[in-house]
Amino acid sequence: MELFTPDFGLIFWMFVAFGVLFFVLWKWAWPVVLKTVDSRADLIDKGVEYAQSAKDQLDHARESAQAVLDDARKQQADILREADKLKTQIVEQARSAAQIEAQKVMDSAKMQIEQQQKEAQLQFRNQVSEFALRIASKVVKNEMKDQKAQTQLVNSMLDEIESK
Repeated sequence: MELFTPDFGLIFWMFVAFGVLFFVLWKWAWPVVLKTVDSRADLIDKGVEYAQSAKDQLDHARESAQAVLDDARKQQADILREADKLKTQIVEQARSAAQIEAQKVMDSAKMQIEQQQKEAQLQFRNQVSEFALRIASKVVKNEMKDQKAQTQLVNSMLDEIESK
């Protein structure tokens, strides 16, 4: 039963040892523990603040990125609209240039055809005139064998020229 009921001396020395240990811990260990706990608490608070700041920056960065993406999409749509307008304009210009060029080619071809027709008509007239002159000279030679007929023909031609 002595185990359950300690003596007065034992209790006294246990209190003295406890007091000394408490004094040593209170004097030297407790401030170090409190300082460590406070620095750890400060470190945790700074980490929480840093995490909150990082979260705010991330949210801001997301908003900025979304704004940049929206702006880029808007610019892309504007560029595509402008490119479509430019494409339409280029096609229209090419079409009108092709029509103008085709008209020039057609006009040139018409002029060449007309010129060739005129040349062909002139050659035809020249040949007809030449044939007519040959025929006329043969007819005149046959009919104008005598001097009187020749003189009469010359006089009638001179009268025709004078009347014109």
